Amino acid sequence: MTIFVDDLKNPEAPVILPDGNLCLVEMHESRGWILWLNADGRERRVVAKTGRPNGMTLAADGTLWVAESVNPPSLLHVTLDGDVEIIATSCEGKEFLFPNDLRFGPDGMLYMTDSGVRMDDWRDLPPEQRQSAKTEGRVYRIDPTTGDGEIIGTGYDFTNGIAFGSDNSLYVAATQSGLIYRHAWSNGAVSSDKEVFGSVVDETEGALGFRGPDGMAFGTDGNLYVAVVGQQDVTVLGPDGAAVRRITLEGPAPTNVAFAPAGSGKLYVTEQGVGHLEVHDVDTDGLPLMKG
Repeated sequence: MTIFVDDLKNPEAPVILPDGNLCLVEMHESRGWILWLNADGRERRVVAKTGRPNGMTLAADGTLWVAESVNPPSLLHVTLDGDVEIIATSCEGKEFLFPNDLRFGPDGMLYMTDSGVRMDDWRDLPPEQRQSAKTEGRVYRIDPTTGDGEIIGTGYDFTNGIAFGSDNSLYVAATQSGLIYRHAWSNGAVSSDKEVFGSVVDETEGALGFRGPDGMAFGTDGNLYVAVVGQQDVTVLGPDGAAVRRITLEGPAPTNVAFAPAGSGKLYVTEQGVGHLEVHDVDTDGLPLMKG
């Protein structure tokens, strides 16, 4: 394990750029920006300050798509030169509450999670109440060319990370329940029906307070690598949904993961408890992300 950067504030959403450099977000209210880092972590610059950017993904044209959770809750399109455009703030007449994470699907659409509670209300909750607080998590499918969308999933307990598998199925994290759900790819579309794929909760640890799955990504080994906030690990789920490995972090609150360029066998992990970007050996490459 290597501490790549150690002075971040609430980092999330690591994205590897085509040139080997990377971007991530810092969600802390004192920053609230998208940060560019060069490949060795020694150089950095602020791409854009948006409020509280949360999830982020890369498009084929090299631009970024961002789930902005507060200013206002929205889907953003951001260039590396710092141009920011609000693409959508609602779906099917319902305002976004807490856009969290997003990925392009095999159909070229953007799939975005909404945790189902406004950030101001979430911040006001005592930590011991967050595991059981009522949330109305959703998943949206959004056309990036028009901003139009539809709700394809509801009934999640704090919807969070999102990933597509090699079979084009959509995997969605529900932080409060500890579960990962799967939406099958059927007849050229993501099904609105969901099934439980697996749980990331380590029952041997007992009660740890608020914990559950956050951001995640598939490896070419067929395993799903899930940052488990509050559990101090990246839990690796096998193709059957069972935990096959837990990668321990230095900090307690990993938020997301991204595989390093092909051939490196390394995984970047953002950690918000102590503000690290960590790098771990995983002996696999990442499943290539779809880019719209």
